[in-house]
Amino acid sequence: MNEDTTRAIEIGLNAVIVSVLGPAPMVLVVGSGAREALPFGPFDPLRHRTFEIGLRSWVEAQTALNIGHVEQLYTFGDRGRHSQPDDARAHVVSVGYLALTRQSPESEEALTMANANWRPWYGYFPWEDWRDGRPDMLDAFILPALEQWTTAGGPGPDARRGQRRKDRLRLSFGGDGSPWDEERVLERYELLYEAGLLEEARRDGRPCVLDTPIALGHPMQFDHRRILATAISRLRGKLKYRPVVFELMPPEFTLTELQGTVEAISGRHLHKQNFRRLVETAELVEPTGAASTSTGGRPAALFRFRREILRERPAPGLRVGGR
Repeated sequence: MNEDTTRAIEIGLNAVIVSVLGPAPMVLVVGSGAREALPFGPFDPLRHRTFEIGLRSWVEAQTALNIGHVEQLYTFGDRGRHSQPDDARAHVVSVGYLALTRQSPESEEALTMANANWRPWYGYFPWEDWRDGRPDMLDAFILPALEQWTTAGGPGPDARRGQRRKDRLRLSFGGDGSPWDEERVLERYELLYEAGLLEEARRDGRPCVLDTPIALGHPMQFDHRRILATAISRLRGKLKYRPVVFELMPPEFTLTELQGTVEAISGRHLHKQNFRRLVETAELVEPTGAASTSTGGRPAALFRFRREILRERPAPGLRVGGR
């Protein structure tokens, strides 16, 4: 067996590390500009006993950050996902992981030294942020371009393909009686990629449906923006059946801070009183008896996560809805 055959496949490890800072959901990236990427590296079976050990090793080496709980996200193996012009190296199949963490002054200092940075994830997916209402770019650019893409072609097989595209567009972006589903982040990204509306698509040689390409979000290296879209979809879904939001909260918090974090992740504006009733009904938090004066106004009651809920109910999440 020659060397080219033995190196035909390489296993990579990618980490989507998420935090929330104020109203912004953040993702940890390495590199800068068009070369921004998620922390990643190859799995070395001689050094790493498990994929997770390898992942933690790469994250620490690239960001100086020791991450806590991680969960496996998905395996990404599309042909050409790591290729470059005239690149004859092994095909890379990556195992993606999702990690949630809280930012601290100590971790910020370590990140600065490692040349890693927190970036707002809506900078990569601006059409996903509905907290201030429906994003203007949907009706101004995205939907007209995608509708043009669905009508490309003619009768016969092209017409059937166009109808399938229309169905995908309706389900992914809403319309014609279908609501906007915040969990369909990956489906929306893939439609935009297939239509050539993303920098990654043009970089990969896909034709653009528009004569004059537009900039839709900040690109990332390889298919890392697709991996990030997968992670956002997963996290938005888990909000509804697992108490994952508390992995992003400090030990004590106000209900306003909790609402802001849920809104940041879901990309939805939530009615204050409805949210508080939802939290009370779910019995996910309990008062600490203390109050916060950090807002400078009227003191706000502090709460903490009620961990007993994990033994009491199989799916303790927050089934939030949009406005």
